[in-house]
Amino acid sequence: MTIHVANRRRTAASLDKAFPGAEVVDVTSRAEEPWVRLSPFFPHGGIPVPFSDGLTSRSVEGIWQALKVFRDVDVDLSKLDVATMRGLKRTVRRYGPVRGHRMGPTGERLLDYESARRRIYLPSYRWVLENRVADLVERLRAKAETSDVVLLDHTTNGDVFDLGSPLSHAALVRRYVEGRWPSEEEPTPTRTDERVG
Repeated sequence: MTIHVANRRRTAASLDKAFPGAEVVDVTSRAEEPWVRLSPFFPHGGIPVPFSDGLTSRSVEGIWQALKVFRDVDVDLSKLDVATMRGLKRTVRRYGPVRGHRMGPTGERLLDYESARRRIYLPSYRWVLENRVADLVERLRAKAETSDVVLLDHTTNGDVFDLGSPLSHAALVRRYVEGRWPSEEEPTPTRTDERVG
């Protein structure tokens, strides 16, 4: 049996035609309990912030947004304390072009987009999978042993190399369950072994 990832905007009829008999599980921030807890926006609390001494965040998205550096604005650690799934985003429209993600709240180095995915987003989300929602991961693994499962997300990109669209946390869940977690090491110009179709 297989875990698939599909766009949340697809109709039920479209999903049923593409994945007949599969169990459909919404894992976005608009999902119902308990699956909403797989959303990177969910405020689990106590999530370690990479490259910081003991600093934690309520959500993975809080870490991602807090360490983002724009042309006109530096890090915003208030995002680490957001206890709802709203008010987390920091946008180019408001702050200007993104310069990178700071390697820790006071780090001097700015990581490019792919490096930030690997060094900040992946370890933060993996920590949640292992420490906050391990029960849900096991439930998905058990479901996938008896039937196909479709995880719904706002994007379906599971390729860390593909910088043209946001990374899908549902695709990361699938990769984690299947034992194919992407490398959290910084990319090298010749590395191509992790590209996925």
